[in-house]
Amino acid sequence: MASDEEAIDRRRMRPSLLAPALLAPRLRHVRWIGGGSGAGKSTVARQLTATYGLRLYRTDDTIAEHVRRSRSTDTPLLDAFLAMDMDERWANRSPEVMLKTFPWFAGEGFDLIMEDLLALAEDPLVLAEGFRLLPRLVALLLSRPNQAVWLVPTPAFRRAAFDSREFTWAIPMKTSKPERTLSNLLVRDHLFTQEVVKEASALQLRVIEVDGTVSVDEMIRHVANHLDLSAP
Repeated sequence: MASDEEAIDRRRMRPSLLAPALLAPRLRHVRWIGGGSGAGKSTVARQLTATYGLRLYRTDDTIAEHVRRSRSTDTPLLDAFLAMDMDERWANRSPEVMLKTFPWFAGEGFDLIMEDLLALAEDPLVLAEGFRLLPRLVALLLSRPNQAVWLVPTPAFRRAAFDSREFTWAIPMKTSKPERTLSNLLVRDHLFTQEVVKEASALQLRVIEVDGTVSVDEMIRHVANHLDLSAP
């Protein structure tokens, strides 16, 4: 009879077919930071990586590669999204429809995240970060709850963060209806954040609201303490 390790090797390209009982032990070296856009996840992750000697895996950085590696049978929402023009994507649909049909919010491509993480060495610890780390999907891969945390911004903090990075109008100005597009995106992101909170809370996983009342250094300490990190 093949061992669990052999079974993982044979099916590495389709991690979604593996039982969580097989995956979770293989990902004990991974810490996860998910949440809404504009919450400062990347800032916190970069500082934790530098302070604690971690390997950083940013899911945002893998999007283009994952689009290339995706199979149409596994990513129907992605295929539909790529076929749309900018107005169809961002201006002409309601925020609610945008939320339900955005491929990464629906969990498409999460297989590829798992595939990447399974291929990484267990030392040093890996810190995975990004909005694509949905609580309902990550929960299946945890050996214990303190491996993961979700940072969720208030609407005001998200808008201020985007304004400070001159990101607010990056997508809207590529459409014919910038004002409507911006409104759609802000509402969609708020709805997504609410879903993240709902999922994580139902699974009794840690959520930290980001509203600007806590300094970046304090936030980093909170996250490090929850993830049980120790300096090398």
